[in-house]
Amino acid sequence: MNRILIKNAKIVNEGSIFEGDVLIENDLIVEVADSISLKTSDCKVIDAEGSYLMPGAIDDQVHFREPGLTHKGDIESESRAAVAGGITSFIEQPNTVPNAVTQEILEDKYQIAAVKSFANYSFMMGATNDNLEEVLKTNPKNVAGIKIFLGSSTGNMLVDNEATLEKIFSSTPMLIAVHCEDETTIQNNLAAFKEQYGDDVPVTAHHLIRSAEACYISSSKAVALAKKTGARLHIFHLSTAKEMELFTNKIPLEDKKITAEVCVHHLWFTDEDYKTKGNFIKWNPAVKTAEDRAELWKALNDGRIDVIATDHAPHTKEEKMQSYLNAPSGGPLVQHAVVAMFEAHHQGKISVEKIVEKMCHNPAKIFKIEKRGFVKEGYFADLVIVNPSLPWSVKPENILAKCGWSPFENYTFKSRITHTFVNGQMVYNNFKVKDIRAGKRLLFDR
Repeated sequence: MNRILIKNAKIVNEGSIFEGDVLIENDLIVEVADSISLKTSDCKVIDAEGSYLMPGAIDDQVHFREPGLTHKGDIESESRAAVAGGITSFIEQPNTVPNAVTQEILEDKYQIAAVKSFANYSFMMGATNDNLEEVLKTNPKNVAGIKIFLGSSTGNMLVDNEATLEKIFSSTPMLIAVHCEDETTIQNNLAAFKEQYGDDVPVTAHHLIRSAEACYISSSKAVALAKKTGARLHIFHLSTAKEMELFTNKIPLEDKKITAEVCVHHLWFTDEDYKTKGNFIKWNPAVKTAEDRAELWKALNDGRIDVIATDHAPHTKEEKMQSYLNAPSGGPLVQHAVVAMFEAHHQGKISVEKIVEKMCHNPAKIFKIEKRGFVKEGYFADLVIVNPSLPWSVKPENILAKCGWSPFENYTFKSRITHTFVNGQMVYNNFKVKDIRAGKRLLFDR
């Protein structure tokens, strides 16, 4: 029997922090108590004094690039980076090659992850202008949801047929997750900048091309369509102050039909950073202004935004070093997302309880993930120990994403993840990922 006793931890769960012990047996948490006494010969004991013990983070939006784009990343490399970053479950997006827009291609990805993944996994089914029949075959018990791109991004999966959109929204009982940017607005903005600069458009124009207006037009349309059809809508990577008026904190999360996500990069960077970071912070939607960022933080803390995720989307350094118009959008974030939010905690922007709510509890609730996202008896032992005062610096030699770079390179974080457990197995310990692919397919209580 695999038995691990974690002692003297500051356990973070459901809005409170209390000192106590947690006993893991095989893949489950079997006891959470003020004090648990066992013979040391009966179990492995980890003393977590001075550290937080939290549920493993659940990242509801990643791009791990397999199949078809594995020179950028793959399920093995990126899930290894995820567990090093305290992310124990991920939901991956369908814009791989080929796009996951049939049940057969979708299932192929699950088969790859079953062999390769260090973390628990699920994959979204992709919607297109002409695959409604395939979308409706999706099993709500073992697939996270349906993904729709309402703005073009990596992978050419833009859904722009209004009748198709309404059919998808009104036909599927599953959660629909959307990328919201208005394509017409973006193309018009791009044409104006090309007229001014030719092919030498600067990256500092990115947030003006993929503008706040483009985001709001699209997300407001998605919200209106969800209200009209009764669809269960989840809007990914919100980036603007104006969009915050579309969401509410007046009802409990469990009663919301429309939920919202923000990503770490939109909470961390602003348009001022393009001058120094260039294409390395080129994301879609774009990083916007300091005013937008401030409003995102406000909405996150007051409950209008429900989830913090990464939109981890690696590209090679060579790809990113191309001109602005040729460089792809996206970057690696899973390894540094949790510690980045603890850094924000040190800066007084968010409580530790709120970090756990937005990165662990709420993704589990929104997607109805079975027995994960909480430090509870009977739940799977997906757990992370975070030492809040053990500084370390991000350097090329400790970056685990296959692309080998990070937007946080040379930043020194105050907090360090010391241990990560996936299904009761210690897969990460102080900068070392063990060769244990402990991930399981996520199941959903629907």
